[in-house]
Amino acid sequence: MSFLRKLAMHYGLIVACFISTAHAEKADQDKPVVLEAEKVSVNDVQQVYELDGQVLLTKGSILITGDKGNIKVDPEGYEYVDVQGNPESTASFRQRREGPANEFMQGRGQTVTYNAKTELLTLTGDANLKRLHNMQILDQLRGWKIDYDDVLQRYQVTPPPNAKAEDLPLARSILSPRRKATLEK
Repeated sequence: MSFLRKLAMHYGLIVACFISTAHAEKADQDKPVVLEAEKVSVNDVQQVYELDGQVLLTKGSILITGDKGNIKVDPEGYEYVDVQGNPESTASFRQRREGPANEFMQGRGQTVTYNAKTELLTLTGDANLKRLHNMQILDQLRGWKIDYDDVLQRYQVTPPPNAKAEDLPLARSILSPRRKATLEK
């Protein structure tokens, strides 16, 4: 077992920060949510939406896809999104970032959850997350679960609960040099 795997197992997570001034596209907060699926059930009283089959959610630059999903809207109007993939395909998330043109956060996992109020994205189950600039990968994360906090510009990669060290895929992060990324703006 590698030293990093033992270290990740011991601490149970890897935490790092994207050093960037770019945040999620702020204009997304005021955009309408557009839902597409084979089947949509709406509980207007409780503000709960259930989606089944080829789910596509768009809100400004946010694009979430999957096989099934639930959306709950709180009294303040913030959405809590939970979308699952299926055995053949994962759920996905993509959002344009404020600042540099053509910079995106893009991720996949068996489950994608997004809290619009806290701007916390969680990808679970063979998860990966990339920060792209002009379709070039700047940063890349891989692991069982990835939490990305856009407000604090932090991410956390964690193993599954009760995982044995020998069963774990290694959490992996590739981070581009910040000086080069800054100069390309």
